[in-house]
Amino acid sequence: MSAAAVLFWGLGVAQALLLLSMLLATWRMMRGPRAQDRILGLDTLYLNAMLLILVHGMRSAGGLYFEAALIIGMLGFTATVALAKFLMRGEVIE
Repeated sequence: MSAAAVLFWGLGVAQALLLLSMLLATWRMMRGPRAQDRILGLDTLYLNAMLLILVHGMRSAGGLYFEAALIIGMLGFTATVALAKFLMRGEVIE
């Protein structure tokens, strides 16, 4: 088995596992008994989406996917911080 075949199948398995993880994060986001669980599910969902885009970029050898993943990461982090601040204080902007 060549190195290219191992990389191809390894990235395919990684994509499948990331999709499974996204399904589980969506389930946690929808079913979570508390708001903190829902925010944790959303945080996990955007992180897995970012990694799925990166793996797809590696598989297709496209450079634009990396910039899209960076933007998703920055927006997701900002949203998580804003939601956590809202849960702690009841307002986002003081």
